[in-house]
Amino acid sequence: MAKSLDGVLIKKAYKKETFTREQLTEFAKCADPATGIKYFINNYFNIQHPTRGRMTYNAFEYQDKLIDIYHNYRFNINMLPRQTGKSTTAAGYLLWYAMFVPDSIILIAAHKYAGAQEIMQRIRYAYELCPDHIRAGVVSYNKGSIDFDNGSRIVAQATTDNTGRGMSITLLYCDEFAFVRPSIAREFWTSISPTLATGGKAIITSTPNSDEDQFALIWRDANKQFDSDGEETDIGVNGFKAFRSYWWEHPDRDDTWKQEELGRIGEERFRREHDCEFIVYDETLVDSMCLTNLRGNDPLFRHGKVRWYKAPEKGKTYLVGLDPSLGTGGDPAAIEIFEVPSMIQVGEWSHNKTPIPQQIRILIEINKYLVEECGDANSVYYSVENNTIGEASLQSVAEIGEENIPGIFLSEPKAHGNTRAYRRGFNTTHRSKLAICAKFKTLVETDKVKINSKMLISEMKSFIASGNSYSAKQGDTDDLVMATLLVMRMAQTIKSYNPELDLHIRDGDDFELEPMPFIMV
Repeated sequence: MAKSLDGVLIKKAYKKETFTREQLTEFAKCADPATGIKYFINNYFNIQHPTRGRMTYNAFEYQDKLIDIYHNYRFNINMLPRQTGKSTTAAGYLLWYAMFVPDSIILIAAHKYAGAQEIMQRIRYAYELCPDHIRAGVVSYNKGSIDFDNGSRIVAQATTDNTGRGMSITLLYCDEFAFVRPSIAREFWTSISPTLATGGKAIITSTPNSDEDQFALIWRDANKQFDSDGEETDIGVNGFKAFRSYWWEHPDRDDTWKQEELGRIGEERFRREHDCEFIVYDETLVDSMCLTNLRGNDPLFRHGKVRWYKAPEKGKTYLVGLDPSLGTGGDPAAIEIFEVPSMIQVGEWSHNKTPIPQQIRILIEINKYLVEECGDANSVYYSVENNTIGEASLQSVAEIGEENIPGIFLSEPKAHGNTRAYRRGFNTTHRSKLAICAKFKTLVETDKVKINSKMLISEMKSFIASGNSYSAKQGDTDDLVMATLLVMRMAQTIKSYNPELDLHIRDGDDFELEPMPFIMV
């Protein structure tokens, strides 16, 4: 419910008043387009300090620089540590902009509605303590929006894929943008960019999260500060000005504070929250600090849509795992190819509109190429995940005939005492998934697996704890990860035939893996 405009906390719209010369001078200082923001924020912007209560904002040196970035660049992206006053500084700038730049439409988009409301509350608090000779009157005063009598408006919303769509935005402020769900952040940025095309400004502020999200993408491009002639500029190739601050720039923080904070939250969280390193926030399967250090490679070459990161070699053994999909445009099907015993990822394929029979044909072409290069059909093992739609892939294999597929079809051993009809391939149960997830985690974190694919690394960063298992974060996919886990299970099966493989994976010893003398059934 809107507050009464006749209350003492709010200046009524279009109210006739008489001001002294001194008050008019103060208003003119605040309204100055070049210097007014700093004068206003340091003299009339009141904040609610968590321990000191009400106080006039007094910008620290890095906050003063941040205000300059806000004001002097059309597009800016800012990375700051936690609890360094970035939201408070933004609230002061947005309030000044609304009151002294008439007919402005300002959109606050936070990763959660509560975050948007928190910024709006800081704006409301500062507005209510601002003297009448400085502040504008308000036409409408609600929790989610404020309409001023100069035609300006501030609106606060949670970030969704259609937030701000249809609005003609003068100034967009995105708070903690790195923590917006990646799929939503991409759609939001796609839909909001055209609304800024008429000259609007954009301010993006956040602590970092994953180095694969939209915030990281904009941040990286903003730091590529070279023009077409190779000369360094002060804005990035995407038109954004990048700014970051450091925890030690806050006057109340020193090495003693750092050691105390490390003791409270640990090194991983400190590096993310205060050192502003791109370390994944969620509980990922593979340790987030390990994921941060993983670096993928561009494909060495391609065969159709198959990406090859290492040329197959004679005398090597290869595992090819297919995680099938319906091929109707939803989740992709994925094939991963690893060399053993080195456990190097040599290739991969994924697509979401390839029907299952064609998925099998692609697998066959991969196997043919591997056999031609390594010179031995007994050195190529392949398999499929046979859950649900995997039954259709098994049917396609049966129709083609295993004898017509190069390599050895590998299946998990039949459980002792199991009287049910035996199915080829590998069946993923809750128990088997957790077991191979644990093995994969150990192999990656001990550097016993070499991941070359940037796409796979990206999926690993969103493969997170979900209940008592692991799966892709909502809105993301995990098909490359699941195909990789299938390959890991295939390696475990081979290990049961040749225990030296497990010794190699544990200790890193080099040895030749002899081809299996029989087909696993």
